[in-house]
Parts: sequence; C-alpha cells; structure tokens
Amino acid sequence: MVMLFEKSEYIERVNKVKESMAVREIEVLIITDPANMCYLSGYDALSFYEAQAVVIAPEFEQPVWIGRLQDYYCAVETTWVDTDNIIAYPDKFLWDTTKRHVMGFIADYLKEHGLDKKVIGVEMDAYYFTAFWYQWLQKSLPNAIFKDATKLVNWIRGIKSEKELEYMSRAARLVEKAMKNAIDKIDVGIRECDVAAGIYSDIISGNAEFGGDYPSLAPIMPSGKRTSGAHLTWTDKKYQDNQIVYMEMSGCYRRYHAPLTRTIYVGKAPQKVHDTAAIVVEGLNTALELAKPGVTCEEIERVWQKTINKYGLEKESRMGYAVGLSYPPVWCEDTAFFKPGEKIELKPNMTFHMMPGMWLDGYGIAITETFRITEKGSETITKFPRKLFVK
Repeated sequence: MVMLFEKSEYIERVNKVKESMAVREIEVLIITDPANMCYLSGYDALSFYEAQAVVIAPEFEQPVWIGRLQDYYCAVETTWVDTDNIIAYPDKFLWDTTKRHVMGFIADYLKEHGLDKKVIGVEMDAYYFTAFWYQWLQKSLPNAIFKDATKLVNWIRGIKSEKELEYMSRAARLVEKAMKNAIDKIDVGIRECDVAAGIYSDIISGNAEFGGDYPSLAPIMPSGKRTSGAHLTWTDKKYQDNQIVYMEMSGCYRRYHAPLTRTIYVGKAPQKVHDTAAIVVEGLNTALELAKPGVTCEEIERVWQKTINKYGLEKESRMGYAVGLSYPPVWCEDTAFFKPGEKIELKPNMTFHMMPGMWLDGYGIAITETFRITEKGSETITKFPRKLFVK
C-alpha cells in the first residue's frame, strides 16, 4: 500500500464531507469524479474510463471503493481503506449495459446495507457521470430520493494542506524545468512536435530527487496566427522567423498540478507584441498584489480588468481558477473563478492558476502564475521570469 497522506488527513477529509452532507440533507454520497475519489480514498489508477465510484455514508466509517475486478489490486495498492471496503464488480457489467450496469451493481450494494431508501447525492455535472448512469440508478433504486451533489467534495478540496502544497511545489519545479528547456529549444526550423516531446520528457523524468506524473491537460502551444485561439496544441510544422508562440503547460506530482504559461517571439517582435505583453504582466502583478484573505474573486478580476482597460484592452473570459488535484481532461478544480460576480472570499492556502491570457486579432499572449493565498497576502508557487521571451 502506498499512502500519499497520513491516514488522519484522509479521515479529516471524510469527516468534512459528512458534515457537508448533513447540512445539505444528503444521507449517501456516490462520488464518480476521479479527483474526488482520490481525495477521499487515495485511489489512483487509469481506470476512470469505466464506471467506478466511492461511496460515503454515516453508516460507513471508511469510504467504500467500488470498481472493476481487474482494478481491485489498484485499490489495494493506492487506497487507505480496509479490504472489506474494496468492492469489485465482474466484467459482465460492462458487456451489455442494456441488461446490466455498474450503477445497478452499486444499487444492489446499497440495498444490502439498507441504504436504498435514503437521500442519495450524485455528481450530476461531473465529467464521469452520464445521463445513462443516472437512469440506471433511478431504475435500480426506485425508493431513493436523488439530490445533485456536484462540487460538494470539490469545495472541500479548496484549502490545501501542507502536504498538498508540497506536492504542488514539486509540480512547479517540474514545469519550470520544462518551460526553460522548451524556450531554449524553440527556434527557426525546429518542429513544434519535437518541443512538445521535450516538454513531456522534462515533466515526467523530473530531476534526481523526484519525477512527475502525466498532467491532466496536454501542453497548449500554438504558434503564429494560431495563438489567437486559446486551446490549440502542437503540430509537426517548423517554427518560422518572426513568429509568436505561447505555451501553457503544467507539472504534475501525485496528481497535483502547477500550471505555467509564457509567450515567446522568434525574431524581432513588433512593438504591439511588446506592449501587449507589458500590459498583461502589469495586470497580473496588480492582481497578485491585491490577492489576500478576505478579498473576493470578483475583486481580483476587476483590478485586472481595470488595469488593461487603461490601454484599450478588455478580456471577456474569466482570468483564473482554483487548481490542484485533478485528472483528465482538465487541471481546473471547477470551483472558485476570477470572474465578474464571483463573491467567494479568498482564504489562506487556497491555490489558483491566474490566467490573464489575451487572444487578439492575429496573435495571442498569455503569461500566467500558479499561486497560493498566505495568511497576509499571496505567493507564487511557480517561479519563472515574468516577461515576453524574444529569441
């Protein structure tokens, strides 16, 4: 068994979830988001493409992991729970889902423990919970009342422990190495895919002290006019002279992320590119200076927007989000965002990716930081020169 946190930390997490369940009058919680499953049970395996769950209920002292039989040992290896709470279903539940389904298996388990007439919370808006699954639960548990418990666990994950912050710090060291080497490698005639390959090598091989895990999102690294789009990856084309590139990537350690973005110009950068980069950095610095306990997320966005507005620029999209523990397809924790109307107050040890990207006509610039809220202000977790790189 490999435990990434002390058992006491896992128990504290489970108790907080149970308290939140009680407030929301939820008696049983079925968790399918793999990050939430990992957070409460420790489970970590590439098995989330098939139905699996962690069940939390006052009747259960520990989380109950329910997953595929061939993943039973994955649960034994990675979770902190007793083997009696590791429940495996046979593969036949995947073969013809019109006749039998994993959610039916989970329903039978709840019936066996007298939990089939309870108020059951499910993560309705999670990536790994489909409408088909929900139909199966409703059909299999006709006497239950279902409630939407989307993000119940996500919000509890918001304030990081010292161990979580350590893991994010290690992820930051990985991404810093990858970013430096990628910037050094980018040049006229070098293929984008070769730079991408180097990024993966760096964030996974790490250093002599530790290596990394696969990140929840592939590196975003368009060049030229493609930088006008926010989420384009690499191609097999070669970098050209007088071409802009931006790269958003993250290190990942024990499933904890520390994203970082920088913009590079190959050749002589036009003045408008220099000016836009300077505006982005000024706005980023101003927002980071304001970030401290008690400040709301909307205030962070407002000061950023006010800064760029002075120069005739405006950003329509949100400019940051909570980040940390995650699985594909994204590293965002999907809770607090820096956006208009977001009244969430910042608290110590909340962690965010501040993402002040500007996608303009013909080019885009993004310079970002992962940071945490401290007792009196904030500090960046990623440490990298905050500027436009010109080669």
